Amino acid sequence: MQISELAKLSNLNAHTLRYYEKSGLLKPSGRGHNNYRIYTQDDLITANFIKRSKACGFSLSEIKSLLAIKNDKSQHVCAEAKSITDTKIKDIAGQIMQLQYMQSTLEKLAQYCCGGQESAEFCSIISTLESEV
Repeated sequence: MQISELAKLSNLNAHTLRYYEKSGLLKPSGRGHNNYRIYTQDDLITANFIKRSKACGFSLSEIKSLLAIKNDKSQHVCAEAKSITDTKIKDIAGQIMQLQYMQSTLEKLAQYCCGGQESAEFCSIISTLESEV
């Protein structure tokens, strides 16, 4: 199949697929006589693996490691994939804490602002951001 069909079947656009190829995540199985990329069912499985991995929050580097495990399962152990996943869980937990702090701070800022049509000279949000947070 050509890249347009792979894009349609994987629900990824051709530009994204080319980017994944350039990043070393996806390799076309070959080239046609017209030099177009040729993809197989295995390439579709890989594209979907990448898409699902991205949806879980894995970076391209992490996906590359997971693909190495996927593509040579007999040379890897489950603990490798678990370690990558556990690290991602810790990263996301840290991001959640950071976002919760940001939300709390913004809620406090919004709580003390009247939101009226008065001059911003007396806006509590602006004055607080000028001095602290």
